[in-house]
Amino acid sequence: MTTPLLSLTWTDHVTGRQGFLVVDRLVRGVSSGGLRMRPGCTLDEVTGLARGMSMKEALHYDPEARYVPLGGAKGGIDCDPRDPEAYGLLVRYLRTMRPYIESFWTTGEDLGLTQDVVDRAAAEVGLVSSVQAVYPLLDDEAGARRRLADAFAVEVDGIGLDELVGGCGVAESVLTALDRAGVPYWRTRVAVQGLGTMGGAAARFLTRAGLTVVAVADIKGTIANPAGLDIESLLAARDAYGTVDRAALRPGDRELPGDAWLSVEAEVLVPAAVSYAIDAANQGRITARWIAEAANMPVRPEAEELLAARGITVLPDVVVNSATNAWWWWTLFGDIGPDADEAFAHTQRSMRALTDRTLTRAEADGTTPRAAAHAIAADRLPVIAERFGLHR
Repeated sequence: MTTPLLSLTWTDHVTGRQGFLVVDRLVRGVSSGGLRMRPGCTLDEVTGLARGMSMKEALHYDPEARYVPLGGAKGGIDCDPRDPEAYGLLVRYLRTMRPYIESFWTTGEDLGLTQDVVDRAAAEVGLVSSVQAVYPLLDDEAGARRRLADAFAVEVDGIGLDELVGGCGVAESVLTALDRAGVPYWRTRVAVQGLGTMGGAAARFLTRAGLTVVAVADIKGTIANPAGLDIESLLAARDAYGTVDRAALRPGDRELPGDAWLSVEAEVLVPAAVSYAIDAANQGRITARWIAEAANMPVRPEAEELLAARGITVLPDVVVNSATNAWWWWTLFGDIGPDADEAFAHTQRSMRALTDRTLTRAEADGTTPRAAAHAIAADRLPVIAERFGLHR
């Protein structure tokens, strides 16, 4: 593995907690990658996430589009976002990282943080925006910023468009895999770990496509119903962290242990919460045919090898959850407008094409979809570097 361009560890002088920033590479002098907050976050984790962001950006390269991929980066803070000290810690982290955000790191929400919280903290430390480093690359900065702000103001059924596009992309990756295998949607059962922004939206889009979500897991445990869960009711009963109020459960819904989602009878598992959720020890419980990585790095490499040997396909995070990041740039650069129908249509076309390309390459090379996605990204990086400049 290559060494990242920049790797920083920061220690908060108030709490002693640590935060990290890793810039894997720059394209046109800028990198892209969200900021996560979770207890136990490590530099190694953030390094892997930054490398994944470089691949996501390269995978969405389209020479005909206005959006030109950036480099990959990631930030992380070792803290429970529910901790009373979390917001102050976030402010101090962003104050320290302000020169990098102003110069070459565009960031936003990730696990444990919502965009409105990031924006509020960024404003408090004097940042114009968490993505201001990309502004010099825009043809019409004022128009682009207005377009993105308008897009963030769009709601669909009371849910922000920014919360939905990622789940739309996850669902389209799953549907593409089912189509290629000739599996009917109505016969496909799904279990989702995490009902936050990504997992909740993915569950909604999959349900509306005709699949049956039979289990969802949150911090309190797993909710299961082999006949199918009422996803809309569960989504309406979530708190800000994706935890479902159990008062919303129906008579046929059962409460199971937190890890029960792994072994429910389902064709598709969607880990949409934390990294490293599936390891060599627990992968043997999985009987699903596909695992769609809505979270970043939820399947450990050694587990993926064992799963592949059992005929279970892991649809990789660098493909499956890449729509949220791409949507920001499609909107900001002007490939799409601040409209829900346009955003969903563009996301569906792009994610279907990317997933199909990845699975086709995996079959041709006789390898896993992750290896195929890495190969596609590796093919594109020299082209991007030649055209726009790339710095390691």
